[in-house]
Amino acid sequence: MHAIEEILRKKKIKVTPQRMAVYSILKQSKFHPNVEMIYQKLKPDFPAMSLATVYKTMDVLKKVGLIQELNVGEGGLRYDAQIRPHSHIYCKNCGKVVDVDHFPLEELQDSLLEKVKEETGFNILFVQLYFFGTCPECNDKKELLEASS
Repeated sequence: MHAIEEILRKKKIKVTPQRMAVYSILKQSKFHPNVEMIYQKLKPDFPAMSLATVYKTMDVLKKVGLIQELNVGEGGLRYDAQIRPHSHIYCKNCGKVVDVDHFPLEELQDSLLEKVKEETGFNILFVQLYFFGTCPECNDKKELLEASS
């Protein structure tokens, strides 16, 4: 966490317990929470903290490159403290978002970026790749329901 504090200080951003707590939740989470989830998790330890504080913190962390914002199309944004290029998979049933770590996004990205740039003329800033499906837990529930019918 000291490295995060240094990054914030270098960018002349105040290091607050709330900001550090928000980042800590993101760093520990494997399921890419949204702002509301983070707020609810921190509420017992920071009862005076507002939802707006969490939104502002997410914006600050995103601007300094400490987190990435995910838009899986559910009407809200999710966040990930793992900023290296990687894919995500979204369960259309329960809303879980999980990293896909062993998909060679870097290899795909190089050839794909060149083809997209040739076709469109765009300078591409970043790539996000999402997979959509149903998670094993939701599949198991569905199978149980079907078996009991």
